[in-house]
Amino acid sequence: MIRIVSAGDRRLEAFNARPAFPEAAEAVAAEVLAAIRKAGDRAVAKYVARFEGAKLSPQRFRVSDGELAAAEAKVPAALRRAVADAHRRVMRFSKASLRQAWKMSTPRGGSAGEFFSPMDRVGVYVPGGTAPLASTSVMTVTLAKAAGVKEIVACTPAGKTGEVNPVLLYALKLAGATEIYRVGGIQAVGMMAFGTKTCRKVQKIAGPGNAFVTAAKRQVYGYVAIDQVAGPSEIAVLTDGSVDVRWIAADLLSQAEHGSGLEKSLCVCTSRELAEAIRREVLAQTKTLSRRALVERVIDRDGILIVVAKDIAEGLEVVNRFAPEHFEIMTKNALSVMRGVRSAGAVFAGAWTPESAGDFVAGPSHVLPTGGAANMFNGLTPDDFRRRHSFVAFTEGDLRETLPTIEAFASVEGLDGHGHAASIRFGK
Repeated sequence: MIRIVSAGDRRLEAFNARPAFPEAAEAVAAEVLAAIRKAGDRAVAKYVARFEGAKLSPQRFRVSDGELAAAEAKVPAALRRAVADAHRRVMRFSKASLRQAWKMSTPRGGSAGEFFSPMDRVGVYVPGGTAPLASTSVMTVTLAKAAGVKEIVACTPAGKTGEVNPVLLYALKLAGATEIYRVGGIQAVGMMAFGTKTCRKVQKIAGPGNAFVTAAKRQVYGYVAIDQVAGPSEIAVLTDGSVDVRWIAADLLSQAEHGSGLEKSLCVCTSRELAEAIRREVLAQTKTLSRRALVERVIDRDGILIVVAKDIAEGLEVVNRFAPEHFEIMTKNALSVMRGVRSAGAVFAGAWTPESAGDFVAGPSHVLPTGGAANMFNGLTPDDFRRRHSFVAFTEGDLRETLPTIEAFASVEGLDGHGHAASIRFGK
């Protein structure tokens, strides 16, 4: 059922609640990760067989150069051009977004600032599941490449056949993956986090995944860095009636078709009549979709909600409380409305900016926080694959000027060795 409620309806809070860590996924992740830490490749093969249905020896985990060449030959030219177009746009955005080194002068002639260095070896997870997400290959690996990472490991499930979709392989290779493994799920996270004879340990794991992948990423934090915890896809659309309701309905459905059944689509509009029109259009378009059954699961679980707000300002607050992964502003003066956004993974402003443009080609990564985490996490950026280093280069004058402050803190904290390390330079 698609409900229509007011901005103050208590059911809105229930819609906003979406736990990031289901207990069942946490328990399974703990079991699998413990086994991989103990038995390495043998455990990885065991769980690939159990969860993915493929009986693979460790020697077959890694996709060979020959398989990559064969995959590329299978990809139609039009698809190769599409992947290349997306890669080019994402790389351009990524390079432009990189933080630059900087420095400032200290009062007595020294300097301080920041500089950055790429990580040496990172891992990215690319979901397979109900759809081979070739776009995620571009939206993760390209960023690591732009950051200057030399070794980029990619893991993706291959299913019962052990074969990876050729478009996905082509996208991974083009984006810059240096190692590709046909391993998915918790077992992929464990293999990258702990390392095995087949796959050396990485420094960071990035990329989206289902509840089990999310739980595994959370549990390996500390062994490796992670980008964020991300769950089922979600979208919020704010509209004042100035954009065709057919477009609004299509955008709401775009995130409901991913396949888990736990996706959420929130529409906030400014009149009951508009809400009714959007609901009718969503139901009508659902019948035309190839993944209709998956969308209907979302609808049956109350995963699509329409809220009537008194005005755009109230509607914006409704969306900020929801803290969506994707936020479309389908209103007049969308860029002006955007200034009020506080919690959203990515914002799409104006009638000609459907969320799907961001998913595939616009430039920013589509790896974004979900489950309300957009109120505290950011989407994936190239800087997530770099290390930040601060530096200080004092002169004698700088140290002399700050010596009383250093000695004061050393005294109050009982750390006389700290104070002495500074004062000894002046014969104290």
